Amino acid sequence: MIDIKKALSILGIKESNNGSSIGIVSFGGGDEIKSYSPVDGRLIGGVTSTTSEEYEKVMQAATSAFKDWRLKPAPIRGEIVRQYGEKLRLYKQPLGELVSYEMGKSLQEGLGEVQEMIDICDFAVGLSRQLHGLTMHSERPGHRMYEQYHSLGVVGIISAFNFPVAVWNWNTALAWICGDTCVWKASEKAPLCAVACQNIWNEVAKENDLPDGISCIINGDYRVGEMMTADDRLPLISATGSTRMGRIVGARVAERFGKSLLELGGNNAIIITPEADLEITIIGSLFGAVGTCGQRCTSTRRLIIHESVYDEVKNKLVKAYSQLSIGNPLDESNHVGPLIDSDAVNMYLNAIEKAKLEGGNVLVEGGVLDGKGYESGCYVRPVIIEAENHFKIVQDETFAPILYIMKYSTIEEAINMQNGVKQGLSSAIMTTNLREAEKFLSVAGSDCGIANVNIGTSGAEIGGAFGGEKETGGGRESGSDAWKIYMRRQTNTINYTKELPLAQGIKFDL
Repeated sequence: MIDIKKALSILGIKESNNGSSIGIVSFGGGDEIKSYSPVDGRLIGGVTSTTSEEYEKVMQAATSAFKDWRLKPAPIRGEIVRQYGEKLRLYKQPLGELVSYEMGKSLQEGLGEVQEMIDICDFAVGLSRQLHGLTMHSERPGHRMYEQYHSLGVVGIISAFNFPVAVWNWNTALAWICGDTCVWKASEKAPLCAVACQNIWNEVAKENDLPDGISCIINGDYRVGEMMTADDRLPLISATGSTRMGRIVGARVAERFGKSLLELGGNNAIIITPEADLEITIIGSLFGAVGTCGQRCTSTRRLIIHESVYDEVKNKLVKAYSQLSIGNPLDESNHVGPLIDSDAVNMYLNAIEKAKLEGGNVLVEGGVLDGKGYESGCYVRPVIIEAENHFKIVQDETFAPILYIMKYSTIEEAINMQNGVKQGLSSAIMTTNLREAEKFLSVAGSDCGIANVNIGTSGAEIGGAFGGEKETGGGRESGSDAWKIYMRRQTNTINYTKELPLAQGIKFDL
């Protein structure tokens, strides 16, 4: 078992005098936000929420730092990000332990999340020398056209509890090499992870004599988020969370003509065909459904199974679920940890009851676990329910380990079912049939931002752009050309002659 106090101390978060918790990390004069671990229910510590006065000081620091940071050549900024990645390698173990303990995901996943931070830093370092524009031929003689990208400004980041560090760094690593500074409002359900990341950054900033404000954190609930969305000094708001939250953020930012990068809900499905390799199918479906206790935006919510293999897949899944070990996620022998808090537990229980009322057939019963090791009240049993795709509860995203399974007859029907929800994040097909795989990936196939063949819906590599369509928000983070949203595009035309030909052949003689 880990020593969480030791891990926190290494990360610069000190224990309070009474020894009962880590204590309060103050960032302003606002209300106290306490952080309880869903692993054992214990109080870890807390932060104070950011007041409007404190927010103004943060924004002044970030705005001032931007004026200096943007002038550093991109490869120099990349070198700073490289150093941050090296610090993350140094602190990987304690930071991974904090992520696991404060959020409740397995230690392997906590360490994996920090590794994602390291990977995106490595990606960003290389990218810092590749912020390419284009050159174009002008229609006018003696003219040259090209486009270039400039630093955007201060980027506001609003992150969710389920990935309390990686998603922030997906944004910051790219924003930093693009010349932007960042203000981060972490989830109030995992605030100490943000403090740890900031402390690590502070070491890099001090060693390089960088100004305060390149990386800033603020704390609080939706009211602090509203300060950000209404602030025209933040040209970009990157927000990860529910579709409901995204609607509010998108509308408010658009009202002031800002840009939004929205990563919202997912209602992800795997299509299982008659020619699927069932061994990898069961593994992919199981991890997708129960990993992080179903609290990933890419978690598998639906299995769309061909009628010819439906019973076989169903029976294998039920057997696999019976072998799951539920308990402390810091114990590597356990497969499933807790939900984040009691609100998540109630949402899980309500969803099961709604599925039953709509006619769902529960194959693997759910429920809240109690007794020794389950004192937090956040441990629940993963559930399998036979359902229909049109059920209202199936159409909604429930952030919990609830898996709905259903039948299909033709591949066209399966794709229509896959696409027949309002969310469009991740999707997968399990097949060894090339024609089915290519149809799934075609323009008439999956309508999601992510479409996989013979791997599950959960997780993504940092090299590709991450994000989805429809009510998932349309944003793209991480790899490919996702960096472009953190910059402003400028088209340039240069006339190197002694004449001034006007557009559309207009004559204007003096």
